[in-house]
Amino acid sequence: MPELPEVETVRRGLEQVMVGRVIASVDQRRADLRIPFPADFVARLTGRCVKTITRRAKYLLVTLDDGTVLIMHLGMSGRFLIDDGKTRQDQPGHVHYGSTDLSNGAKDHDHVVFQLDNGTRIIYSDPRRFGLMTLSREAVLDQHKLLKDVGIEPLSNGFNGAYLDRVLRAKMTPIKAALLDQRVVAGIGNIYACEALFRAGLSPRRSSHTVPGKRAARLATAIQIVLKEAIAAGGSTLRDYVKTNGELGYFQHSFAVYDRAGALCLTAGCASRIKRIVQANRSTFFCGKCQR
Repeated sequence: MPELPEVETVRRGLEQVMVGRVIASVDQRRADLRIPFPADFVARLTGRCVKTITRRAKYLLVTLDDGTVLIMHLGMSGRFLIDDGKTRQDQPGHVHYGSTDLSNGAKDHDHVVFQLDNGTRIIYSDPRRFGLMTLSREAVLDQHKLLKDVGIEPLSNGFNGAYLDRVLRAKMTPIKAALLDQRVVAGIGNIYACEALFRAGLSPRRSSHTVPGKRAARLATAIQIVLKEAIAAGGSTLRDYVKTNGELGYFQHSFAVYDRAGALCLTAGCASRIKRIVQANRSTFFCGKCQR
């Protein structure tokens, strides 16, 4: 499932082409994804101008000129592709919507198409249909059931060692589990939790209540550095994720521990091999020597 860096990369791609444009039409091709579309989904979006596109945790938030907010989540396999009429099949990393399309110009898993007033199409494709799209009013967005319990953004000014010190002090769960708890910190998933814990030198099995202090400061810094590097790399492509122009993210080439079970640790002077354990049905990767 895409994590914060992947969602932020998609947000930036959509922002470049959608902000300031009017949604001329919406082609909704099914009644639901993970949840049903609102009954008035097409009507409320058609003719509206896009003011901003922001991100909250792993959600994309498209705010329109009448105060409507389109809430979107990519799920496990959702992706947005931009067709501006200039995409060519022979351009590496681009997706071509031409002669290979199915009837009516649609692919099997293209479930929603937003047509902008300049002719650009924003195509949402989702083979597993675990993504979602729903609507809210901007004035009550913070209280929406999908967002009201989401924790602090890890790239915000308020996220630091002092914050982690405060929220982890009473937690007895493993620190890896705490980082995956979206009520503690927003947007971090399995990949970046593993990578941040390695950078901070903390074992994923360490109890959260033992992290406050200098360890919390190291961890907060490591989280922010890993996320910023991943965003700069366009996220990580493991299975389904691509950027909005069809290109792949490449932060996976910088993984220190994730998906490297059995490989030598990359720390200079460390001869240990990366271990894999299962925590809460998730694979966890770490170096038993460098992470304590």
